Amino acid sequence: MNDPTILVLASLAEGDKHGYAIMEDVVRFAGVRLGPGTLYGAITRLEQRGWIRPVGSGDRRQPYKLTAAGRKCLEEQVAGIERVSRAARERLGQA
Repeated sequence: MNDPTILVLASLAEGDKHGYAIMEDVVRFAGVRLGPGTLYGAITRLEQRGWIRPVGSGDRRQPYKLTAAGRKCLEEQVAGIERVSRAARERLGQA
């Protein structure tokens, strides 16, 4: 599981984070290191889709927040992943 958009959404589901904090969180929970280009490309796409939004900060780092639409998208993606995972386990005889 290494789709950067889902990884960023999953990270932000825990709370607001800036880019570096998202990168470190993704390494912790998914074991995937997103490079800066990959991360900020995903952030740009997610922001354009209205799934995340920037949060004001007095710091030079820009935190992001998961929107209601982003939460719904993540919930749908997780449900799809669970369906595929269940089917794969059954087909492997591990149901």
